[in-house]
Amino acid sequence: MCGITGILEFGGNTRIDPAVLQRMAATIVHRGPDDEGFHVDRQAGLAIRRLSIIDPGAGHQPIGNEDGSLWIVFNGEIYNHSALRPQLESRGHVYRTHCDTETILHLYEEYGTGCLEHLRGMFAFAIWDARSQKLFLARDRMGIKPLYYRLTPERLIFASEIKAILAHPGVVPQLNRRMLPEYLAFGYLSGQDTIYSGIRKLMPGHWMEVSANGALRLEPYWDLHLAIPDPTRAESDYSDIYRRLLQQSVESHLMSDVALGVFLSGGVDSSAIASLVTQTTGSPVRTFSVGYREDDFSELLQARTVASHLKSDHHEVRLTEQDFFDALPHLIWHEDEPIVWPSSIPLYFVARLARNHVKVVLTGEGADETLAGYTRYAFTLKNASWDRIYRRLTPEALRRATRNAVGAGFISASLRRKLSHTFLARDGESWESLYFDNFFSAFSADQQSVLFSDHLSRELEGVSPYTNILNAWTQSSGEPLQRMLYTDIKTYLVELLMKQDNMSMAASVESRVPFLDHTLAEFAIHIPQHLQVGGFAGKRILKKAVADLLPREILDRPKLGFPTPWSRWLQGSRLDVIGHLLHEPRSVERGLFRPGSVERLLHEHRSRRCDHADRIWRLLNLELWQRICLEGDEHLPPEISERPA
Repeated sequence: MCGITGILEFGGNTRIDPAVLQRMAATIVHRGPDDEGFHVDRQAGLAIRRLSIIDPGAGHQPIGNEDGSLWIVFNGEIYNHSALRPQLESRGHVYRTHCDTETILHLYEEYGTGCLEHLRGMFAFAIWDARSQKLFLARDRMGIKPLYYRLTPERLIFASEIKAILAHPGVVPQLNRRMLPEYLAFGYLSGQDTIYSGIRKLMPGHWMEVSANGALRLEPYWDLHLAIPDPTRAESDYSDIYRRLLQQSVESHLMSDVALGVFLSGGVDSSAIASLVTQTTGSPVRTFSVGYREDDFSELLQARTVASHLKSDHHEVRLTEQDFFDALPHLIWHEDEPIVWPSSIPLYFVARLARNHVKVVLTGEGADETLAGYTRYAFTLKNASWDRIYRRLTPEALRRATRNAVGAGFISASLRRKLSHTFLARDGESWESLYFDNFFSAFSADQQSVLFSDHLSRELEGVSPYTNILNAWTQSSGEPLQRMLYTDIKTYLVELLMKQDNMSMAASVESRVPFLDHTLAEFAIHIPQHLQVGGFAGKRILKKAVADLLPREILDRPKLGFPTPWSRWLQGSRLDVIGHLLHEPRSVERGLFRPGSVERLLHEHRSRRCDHADRIWRLLNLELWQRICLEGDEHLPPEISERPA
C-alpha cells in the first residue's frame, strides 16, 4: 500500500520542478512512511510514498523496466502476481525484485492497455511510457484504491489523495457548487466529479491515457455483467461454490511479508474472514475491535464472543464523545471531503490500534453490497410489492392525502419516522422516492429547495441530485434485487471503500477486502433473488456457506451496521455549539443556505419534533470541510491515547 502522485506538463519546453513533486508527495507521507521515491523525465514526474508490504528491502519505487523506457508508481496489491511471473519470464522479461509492481510493468510491455485483464487485486497505478510520450493510469475494477486527477490545458496532475493535487502551486481549491445537491442528498458524489472544482476521480474499472500534448483517452475495461440467474441450480450449489471462492480469496489476500490481522466487528462478515484466516494459517489471528462508552451502541461484546471462539489475539479500543469530536476536523482533512458517515471516526481509531501490532488488516467490507445484507433491500422489495396493490386499490387523491398526513405534526416523531419509510408516505411510481430518498437522502430535492438561498437556487436550477445514481440504475438489468445491488456497487460501495482506504491509511495501515475479489463479486451478484433474501434478512448464501465456522448467535443476530451515538450526542450543549458554528457570520456569508431554514431545522431537532441528525451531520461536515480544506484552518486534534476497553 502506498500513496502515488505525479505531473505531466504539456508542451515541449516545460520541465518538472522536482521541489513541487516532493512537496506533493510530502502531503501523503501517512500513506507511506517507510520510503519515498521520484522519477523525473523532462516534462513527466512520478512520486511515491511507500508502505513496505511485499519485498520490503528491494521494492523501492518508481520501478523501471529493463531499458528504462517505462516507469511505474503503484498503490495496491496484485494477488496473482506469483502466478503471472513465470509466464512473463518465459517471454524474456527480467525481474529485479519479488514485488508485484514489476509484474504490472512487464504485463504492460507485453499487452499494453490489455494488461488490466490479467490483474487480480486492488490497484491504482501510473506508467510513464517515454517511447510514446504517454502517461497510462488505471484503477481496479471495484474501486478499492482511489485515484484523482486534474486536467487543464497546461498539465495533468494525479494523486492517491486530493491533498497532493492541492499542494501543486497551480491549484487553488474551490467548492464545486453544482455538486451540492448530490452531496446534501447522499453525502457523497458517485460520478467522476468531486466536491472540488476541476478535480475528478478515475472511476473504478477504467483506464486513461494522456499524451505529452494533452490528448486524453478514457476507457472502461470491466463491468458487472448482469444476467437472469439460473433458477434450477440448488441453494446448496450456490453456498458451496461461494464458500470455495471466498476461501480462495482469503488465501490470496494473506500475501504479505509483514504482520497482518483482521478488523472484527462481531458481525457475520468480519467474523467469517477472521475464521477463514485462522483456518488457513493454522494459528491464532490478531483481531481488532472498536466500540463506545455507550454500551448499547457498541458491538464489543459480540466481537469478544467471536474472538473467544477463534482464540484470537484480541485487542479493543473504546471511544468517548470527546474523542469523536476532537478527531473530526483531522479526519475531514484526511478524507479531503466532508465525511459521509460518523462510522468513519471509529474506523480510524481501530486502525490506529491495529498499527501498534500489524501493517495489514483484512476487513469484511463488501459483503452487504454483493450479498444483499442491508435490510433496505428486502424492505424495498416488499414495499414495492405492497405499493402496487395499494395504488391499484386506492385513488391518487387519497394516496396524496395519506402522504400529507404522515408528514403532519399531529403524530409522534417516532411513528412518523417509521411510517415515512413505507409505501404510505412514498410515491411508488418514483424510484427516487421509494428507494433513494427513503434510505439514502438526508435532504431530498424538495427539502433542498427550502434550504438553498435564492441565489444558489437560481444557480443550480435544473441540477438534479439523482443524476449520477440514476445513471447506474438505468444501466442495470435483471431482477430488481440485482439492479439494487449493481447500483450500490457502482455508487454507495465506492464511497465506503474510499472511507476504508483513507481512514486506515491515515494510521498507515493497509486494508484488504476479500469479499470484493472481482471473481467472487461476479458470482455473488448472479445468485437468484429468492436465495439472497428471506423475510427482512439477507446474506442467506454467506450464512449457509460459513455455518460450520461460526457460533449460532453470531450467524442469527440482526445486523447493527456499525452504529454511532451521534443522535444521542446531538442534544443539549453539543447541539448549541454546532448551531453557533452554522450561524457564525463566516458560515452565513457563504450565501449557500437560508439562515431561517437552518435555524428551523435545529429547533425541530432540539424540540424532538423531528429527527434531523443526518441533516445536521451533512451541514456540519460541509462547513468544517470548507474551513479546513478550502481555507486552511487548523485540523490537528489534541493527542488522544488509545484507552483499553
